[in-house]
Amino acid sequence: MSNQQVAKYYAQLGEAVEDIYLEPDMDEDIDDMSIHLGNVLAGHSVLELGCGTGYWTEIAAESAASVLAVDINANLVDIARERGMPEGKVSFRVADALDLPEDIGKFSAVLVSFLWSHLTKSEQDKLLAGLKKRLGKDVLLVILDESFVEGFSETTARTDAEGNTWEILTTEDGERFELPKSYPADSALRKRVGAVGKEIKIERIEFFWILTCRLK
Repeated sequence: MSNQQVAKYYAQLGEAVEDIYLEPDMDEDIDDMSIHLGNVLAGHSVLELGCGTGYWTEIAAESAASVLAVDINANLVDIARERGMPEGKVSFRVADALDLPEDIGKFSAVLVSFLWSHLTKSEQDKLLAGLKKRLGKDVLLVILDESFVEGFSETTARTDAEGNTWEILTTEDGERFELPKSYPADSALRKRVGAVGKEIKIERIEFFWILTCRLK
C-alpha cells in the first residue's frame, strides 16, 4: 500500500517534483553529487529505478553508455521524455521497481534514485531481492538519496511497529499523504544492503548520500 501512496503523491506533483532542487543552498551539493555520480556510472549500461521527471537520468546519461529509466508513473515518464535526451542512448519504460518485468534486460549498473527512502524496510528487502534475481551477480548497485537537514527536511510524524518512519505531506489542492520516509545511518544501510551486496561504500554530503556496492 505504501508504494501505491508514494506513486500517487508524486504523480500529482508532476513537474513540481523538481522544485526541491531550486533551493539555493543545494546548488553546490547538486554539482558535487552530479560529478560523483557521473564518475561512478561512466561507461555503464544503467537501469535507473524511480527516474521521476528525469532530472538525475540526464546527469547519469552524460557519462553512461546507455540508460533505461523506469518509473511507476506514466505522467512522470512523459515529462522525462520531453527533456530531449539522446534517443539512441536513453530510453524509458513504465514499470514498478518492486516488480520488475522478466524482459527488463541486462545491465552492468542499477541506479536507485531517491526511491529507497520512500520504501518500508520490507519493501527495501523486496527491491534488493528483485534486483539480485533479475540482474545477477557483480552488477554495480548505486543508491542515491537525501540526507536529513535540520530546518529543511520534513520531520517524522510517527514510527510504526516495524521501525519504519513516516512523514505527512500535503499537495497544493489539500490532499494529505502519509508516506514512509527514512534517513538511515551508515550502519543500517550496510546491514540491509549487505544481505545482497559486497564492497559497500557510502559517501555523504550535506543534502545527499550515495551508496555503491556489487551484487553478490
